[in-house]
Amino acid sequence: MASMIPYDRYARALASWPFNAFDDFFAPLATTDGDVAFKMNVEDAGDKYVVTAELPGVKKDEVDVELNEGRLSIWVDKKESDEEKNKNYLQKETSEWQASRGVYLKDAATDGLTAKMDGGVLTVNVPKQAEKSNVTKVAID
Repeated sequence: MASMIPYDRYARALASWPFNAFDDFFAPLATTDGDVAFKMNVEDAGDKYVVTAELPGVKKDEVDVELNEGRLSIWVDKKESDEEKNKNYLQKETSEWQASRGVYLKDAATDGLTAKMDGGVLTVNVPKQAEKSNVTKVAID
């Protein structure tokens, strides 16, 4: 008697059987934007902005940082090495991927801009410049 299971539990389990098995198998392949993009922090440190991006396993030659009219963009193009391609993996959860993130810093200066990669963390120091007013007040006649 103790080993008896109500019929409705079997019916529910069997109704989704092949699909749950496939979902569990292909789960590492399913990615969302949150999984692909990297984490980035922007700090206002008084006379400069400090932008940090967490990029574990990424080499500095796979990262591109650009400041264009106040928009700081970070691109990552993670590639497999030839050594990894020649191995016979049974399961591999790392892959090639690309991601980019950006932030607008309206008073960012291009002079003195520095970037450093250390321990999987990219740190970009963006100095501030004196804010210029692009607004012109027009007198009404």
